[in-house]
Amino acid sequence: MGIKKRVTARVVNLFSHSEKPLENTHLYQGDSGLFGPNSISWEVLGDVSSFVGGIRALLFQAAHPEVAAGVADHSRYREDPLGRLSRTAYYVTSMTYGSIPEIDFAVEMVRKAHMGVSGISERGLTYSATSPEYSAWVHNTLTDSFLTAFQTFRRPLSEKEADRFVQEQTKIGERMGAAPLPKTAEDLRLWVVNHPSINESKAMEEAIAFLKKPPLSRLELIGYRILQQAAATTIDPNIQKILGLKPSPISLKVGKTLIQGLRWSLKFSPAWKAALVRSGAEFDHNLFRDE
Repeated sequence: MGIKKRVTARVVNLFSHSEKPLENTHLYQGDSGLFGPNSISWEVLGDVSSFVGGIRALLFQAAHPEVAAGVADHSRYREDPLGRLSRTAYYVTSMTYGSIPEIDFAVEMVRKAHMGVSGISERGLTYSATSPEYSAWVHNTLTDSFLTAFQTFRRPLSEKEADRFVQEQTKIGERMGAAPLPKTAEDLRLWVVNHPSINESKAMEEAIAFLKKPPLSRLELIGYRILQQAAATTIDPNIQKILGLKPSPISLKVGKTLIQGLRWSLKFSPAWKAALVRSGAEFDHNLFRDE
């Protein structure tokens, strides 16, 4: 087996511990979903830089004590980390590239999973996964992270393109009942880094410790650590300090090198390809991997 196939097999396996997204998307011919072939969202989420964006979002989300408490109290991420990773990937892929029926199904799955996710955080504040405010923290940090990772590890976007991506992503946030939802990339960045709820907590420390060293094979952990350190370099220094992150000065360069290698091996997302086929768009099939 060649190196491309070996790398692809290892990466795909990490995301294969729950339902496969878009498995029946071919049944919805002509349905362009929330965004469509000419969207910025399809390009941003179809690139391997989204791996870094996902890690960055998880790091960032831990800085909110109530959100971190909800994860600590109700998630099985310690016992089933790959299952949680796969379910998160299922949601992101379905919302980005799915047809409207697939998107509606993913939203309903998340709503059911969030039922009963409530409690009291370490600092004595109540939390609920159905709260618009907490949904906004998760959604907005994810949007900001995917955007930052793409611009850092793929290509710079114009201000207009970046704002368009944020506005496209608000369609997802609205379906999840999140509020507020900033409409420009700069407003989004400022909302995230200046959020008044950001603070340290025991739940944050546990989450960050796990995200620094999840239970992966030795080879997978080496690659993951490079991506995790690269993600950390893109976080605001003040938030880095709160999270206890101290990325090496060469982390960004090493991360870019690995991302280039992964892009060579993995090409663009097969979910993007499936959405293009379903939408009836013309595209270069050579840019995408088959599975």
